[in-house]
Amino acid sequence: MKKVLLIIILLQTVQLFSCKKYIQQQEQNALVKAITSGVWVVTRYLVNGTDITSSFSGYVFQFQSNGTVTGTKGTTNSSGTWSGDITTKTITSNFPSAGDPLDRLNAVWKITDSYVDSVAAMTTTDSSNNILNLHKQ
Repeated sequence: MKKVLLIIILLQTVQLFSCKKYIQQQEQNALVKAITSGVWVVTRYLVNGTDITSSFSGYVFQFQSNGTVTGTKGTTNSSGTWSGDITTKTITSNFPSAGDPLDRLNAVWKITDSYVDSVAAMTTTDSSNNILNLHKQ
């Protein structure tokens, strides 16, 4: 009887973890789908309270499900990478060969608010507190 009870408990534990992983995977898939559909623009960027949003004027960002992102301004494209983590509510972005202003996006961003068509995030570097808002066009 003890063996049967132990087996039942083990099976329920495995099922619980499998269910949790399945739900997390579905949430991750929803995040990727929301980010990769459409193009995004920076609608606010603050550095220590100073508004530098105009630095991103004309840029549009296209996120791909393979973890790449392209920042385009006119005919100039800058390639980067991105990843989202639903568990920690963060997005990491990196434009390794881009200069200002795109290099300001190279960080792990803590999502503070999000909808299907907008994201608010913040990050702290050695020298600044940055706030970013993105909206889908």
